[in-house]
Amino acid sequence: MPTQVPGGCVHTFTLFTQLNLKALALPDIPLPVPLPGSEEDAFVQRKPKMTRQGGDDGIENGQDNFEEGNRLRNKKEEQEKEENGEEGLTVEQIFARQEVPSWRKQLTLRAFGFSFVLNILFCFIVMKLNLTTGIIPSLNVSAGLLGFFFVKTWTTFLDKCGLLKQPFTRQENTVIQTCVVASSGIAFSGGFGSYLFGMSETTAKQSGSGDYKNPKLAWMIGFLFIVSFLGLFSVVPLRKVMIIDFKLTYPSGTATAHLINSFHTPAGAKLAKKQVRTLGKFFSFSFLWGFFQWFYTAGDNCGFVNFPSLGLKAFENKFYFDFSTTYVGVGMICPYIINISVLLGGILSWGLMWPLIETKKGHWFGAQLGSSNMGGLQGYKVFIAIAMILGDGLYNFCKVLSRTLSAMFVQLRGRDTSNGLPVADHPLSSDSSKQLYDEQLRTKLFLKDQIPTWFAVAGYVAVAAISTATLPHIFHSLKWYYILVIYIFAPILAFCNAYGCGLTDWSLASTYGKLAIFIIGAWAGASHGGVLAGLAACGVMMNIVSTASDLTQDFKTGYLTLSSPRSMFVSQIIGTAMGCIISPCVFWLFFKAFKDLGQDGSEYPAPYAVIYRNMALLGVQGFSALPKNCLLLCYVFFGSAILINLIKDSMAKKWAKYIPLPMAMAIPFYLGPYFAIDMCLGSLILFVWAKINKAEADAFGPAVASGLICGDGIWTLPSSILALAGVKPPICMKFLSRGTNESVDKFLGS
Repeated sequence: MPTQVPGGCVHTFTLFTQLNLKALALPDIPLPVPLPGSEEDAFVQRKPKMTRQGGDDGIENGQDNFEEGNRLRNKKEEQEKEENGEEGLTVEQIFARQEVPSWRKQLTLRAFGFSFVLNILFCFIVMKLNLTTGIIPSLNVSAGLLGFFFVKTWTTFLDKCGLLKQPFTRQENTVIQTCVVASSGIAFSGGFGSYLFGMSETTAKQSGSGDYKNPKLAWMIGFLFIVSFLGLFSVVPLRKVMIIDFKLTYPSGTATAHLINSFHTPAGAKLAKKQVRTLGKFFSFSFLWGFFQWFYTAGDNCGFVNFPSLGLKAFENKFYFDFSTTYVGVGMICPYIINISVLLGGILSWGLMWPLIETKKGHWFGAQLGSSNMGGLQGYKVFIAIAMILGDGLYNFCKVLSRTLSAMFVQLRGRDTSNGLPVADHPLSSDSSKQLYDEQLRTKLFLKDQIPTWFAVAGYVAVAAISTATLPHIFHSLKWYYILVIYIFAPILAFCNAYGCGLTDWSLASTYGKLAIFIIGAWAGASHGGVLAGLAACGVMMNIVSTASDLTQDFKTGYLTLSSPRSMFVSQIIGTAMGCIISPCVFWLFFKAFKDLGQDGSEYPAPYAVIYRNMALLGVQGFSALPKNCLLLCYVFFGSAILINLIKDSMAKKWAKYIPLPMAMAIPFYLGPYFAIDMCLGSLILFVWAKINKAEADAFGPAVASGLICGDGIWTLPSSILALAGVKPPICMKFLSRGTNESVDKFLGS
């Protein structure tokens, strides 16, 4: 799943980019290095000593040790020969002795059983990220690692018991990966932290007023089932064009395939086991740290999360470290420029702009307005952030669309693809015939199990008809002809998004959703429920284009691991169905357990729900409701976002990488920069680690980050259950200024 930052099109910062591809990609797999405590190291530590002090026993012990040393040395040499034999071979030549299972055998009950467990885990993680900051890193490597580890452990156990009937293959690993990514993708595209929760009464009150529709488990599940499968049917007929003819790169899918291929070789499996052990250690630490913090959160503004680490004045302006292992892990995953951009945005907004605008109270906006009133300072925070998001989104939409159209034009004219499109499979050796073997084998198997075009067309028409008939009953302001227009244009937009994602690894799902907000909202009008209609249309469009790009990524992964397109499609369908049930249930647990969910300043503020709702209000009402000079500032930041992108794209790569990203800068405008400090700390840890031992940091950095994210994320499950059961923490830890503390002491003493 591409990394998602709700609010616009954001580059897919694949977790795999943190890994050393040379260490994982085939066929150049490094030999394992003996670690202290390993079997080889143990032999070195106990060299045979031929002394007379022990008499015959000493000689016999020395001979035994000598024979053991020979045995270990021979074993090591055999292992090196086996692994060195892989050098010079292409990927498929390494796996030539393994039979490729049929597409039905790739779909195993154990694969979907383990996928179901992982889906619950990752839905909790994505939901927590959705409802806190909205920054969601790619969890592909985490899913691949955990899927490989769980199934490999289970099959090893069965094999020792003599009960193993079907070995664990890379194709089955790909099925698990596809299912988990599809399910966790619904947790994002379902809009639980954006458009869907933006319909709620809680968000409506923060935005002034207007129609609202509170979340209910039944209609959320029904809505997702109706709209989440259309994108899958829309791109199935074009899979050959995307993967075989155009040879689109799909960097995330390609990286995932290399990862899975590497797991199923001797050296790759050893590295994977070490990575999983590292992930488990930091998972345990993160989970226990979350549990420890819970004891000190008995009241409002209590606990380590409110520790004024940079001083009380900085704390008032959201500058503090909140001890979140989740965002330290996210910082280790995201590229340095993302974390720096978020911090710069926080300094610009909360360090400079908001304190200056606050001094204009009574002139630019009413002095009596509350901190959450959209006519006051809150309006500047929300709408300036929206302006930057839209500016960045519009620029990248035009850029990706222009690249897509120009690349298609080159392809259709029959030019060499290397001049117009990036090719995924760069030669791995000088022997082109070996590489041709891989390509021919992959193409043959990819085209073997066809998905009939009539099936895809019939599926799209059937689901669209059901959706058009039922959606107006869920959202009364979303008329059937609005939905029909969306479904007429949706396949084109889904193709453009999937094609652009294959070229650049950028997903424009959020941008297409915003277009639907403005178009359908303005069409419906304020008096006919335009706000809810726009938000619902956003959900329809986002789900279609997001699932379409996800499926084509999975087709690319399947192509490179010899997994059948049919098994990829079925796995995506099952994963999407799981997500349509699991994600609403997880959100419902949050919604019921945390009564202040979505409120500004709460543990789960859901910032993008407010932003999306105000986009809908802007599309319906226009600019009349904005505070004084807010529109001018919006124009400035909208233009600045475009200008920064132009400068970045016009510079050489070695300098462009230092230009901040407007999208990332916009995130803390509304929320505050506290999480940026966590993320920058994660970047600092990874940077220092890489300076000390780059190979180790490349190999184990993603595992450490994934453990920190997963442990803190899964802690939300027991914390939610405790909240629902009415179990409250025993201690409230607060931090007060000296003057306030003296006043409290006097009050308590009186």
